[in-house]
Amino acid sequence: MSMIKVENLTFSYPSSYDPIFENVSFQIDTDWKLGFVGRNGRGKTTFLNLLMDQYEYRGKIIKSVRFDYFPYLVKDTKKWTMEVLNEVCPQAEEWQIRKELYALEVDEEVLWRPFETLSNGEQTKVLLAALFLNEGHFLLIDEPTNHLDQEARTAVSRYLSKRESFILVSHDRAFLDGCVDHILALNRQDIELQQGNFSSWYENRKRQDAFEQAENNRLKRENRQLEEGARQSGKWADQAEASKIGRNPKKQETFIGTRAYLGEKSRRMQQQRKNMERRQTRAIQEKKELLKNVETVESLKLFPLSYHSQRLVVLEQVSACYGNPPIPVSEPVTMEIRNGDRICLRGKNGCGKSSLFRLILGEQTEAAGKIWRGSGLKISYVSQDTSHLRGSLREYARAFQVEEHLICALLRKLDFSREQLEKPLEALSQGQKKKVLIARSLCEQAHLYLWDEPLNYVDVYSRIQIQELILKFQPTMVFVEHDAEFADRVADQILMMNPATGRSQIRS
Repeated sequence: MSMIKVENLTFSYPSSYDPIFENVSFQIDTDWKLGFVGRNGRGKTTFLNLLMDQYEYRGKIIKSVRFDYFPYLVKDTKKWTMEVLNEVCPQAEEWQIRKELYALEVDEEVLWRPFETLSNGEQTKVLLAALFLNEGHFLLIDEPTNHLDQEARTAVSRYLSKRESFILVSHDRAFLDGCVDHILALNRQDIELQQGNFSSWYENRKRQDAFEQAENNRLKRENRQLEEGARQSGKWADQAEASKIGRNPKKQETFIGTRAYLGEKSRRMQQQRKNMERRQTRAIQEKKELLKNVETVESLKLFPLSYHSQRLVVLEQVSACYGNPPIPVSEPVTMEIRNGDRICLRGKNGCGKSSLFRLILGEQTEAAGKIWRGSGLKISYVSQDTSHLRGSLREYARAFQVEEHLICALLRKLDFSREQLEKPLEALSQGQKKKVLIARSLCEQAHLYLWDEPLNYVDVYSRIQIQELILKFQPTMVFVEHDAEFADRVADQILMMNPATGRSQIRS
């Protein structure tokens, strides 16, 4: 066991005036399974890079371990997977690698295929297995779930629960609950370290926020009472002082004794005024210490269009096809999309979920089966890919014919700062890019919303905002999302999709 100690860490990017970290101090045990959480843009990935000495900083980071980072960059993806893993963990024996792959539910035949032919989920699993075989290393795992389907997330979470010595950045609540024993949270004003999983930390956070809100309300009431008391005491003190000064002992000798009484009364009234002012100052200072970490989770709005018919889209034995001759990628899908439906597409990576979206949009033409789309149907689409985001937010809004002030207002509610709204889109974090896509879709009035893994990289608080939005406005929606907590709460139907060897079926 050893410790990683952070002392008075201060860091900011050269292009930014605001520090990412300022005089931060804490320490963590290298035996912990540590979940690292916080809103997008708070500095989670930056901190991992600081641990690896990628940037210059002020303060100290004292460590006695070597760090490995995931996602690991494979330089030559044409090599056999076994060759790649031998480069990642040169001291590991083949039997050890096979053992780790078995624990991750990966068929060992992937070892003898070119790495580039592996699915994203398979690549994630084999690299995690190899990195954990580097004995004595402390693994920094940065959002591993973004390319994992729900089944794979469960397998990786179960695998991580049996390991130790890692920091895991993730926004998937169920995934974190399954594999961490401590939480490191980047709050608005400080860093919080707590034993337990995400759910226990989140409940404690909500209780603390509720206590501080109640305390804040109490101090507000007390402040109003103190202000009124101070005004009244000041008025009485001024009257007492005026009556003391107004007496003329030369003209009214009989009041000389009274003058001493009035002087003492005035002194006491002035002292009472000062005491009230001190209490008011103390109450104001106490208020400043409250609510500094309360996350503002404002309600979002959506104005979906109501379609003139109950049926929007009908699919009969539909499957996307690729190749020459065309080969179906999934078993045929039969379903109707009706007004008010919220359908979650679920299945392993590569079973044709994104292809089904392209068929509904009319972008994919090679298909088996029949597709019917209602006339005049307006669709808003959020893709997995964010690589097309370039230029300014103003240019992006203009290209999609949405109001710039509206998309800016939505992004502010999703925790964008004013400075971030001015950044080029390509300079935003991955989570912020996904929020731009979601905000644009929310600005579009549509009959049908198609969202393809919209929550990749998006922080927990924003996921809750979007979840509450959908439940409140109940748009007609088909979506792919592997965050089990989100999908289970939002969907009223689930379409199970399988590769061409299985069968697709829909259930409520």
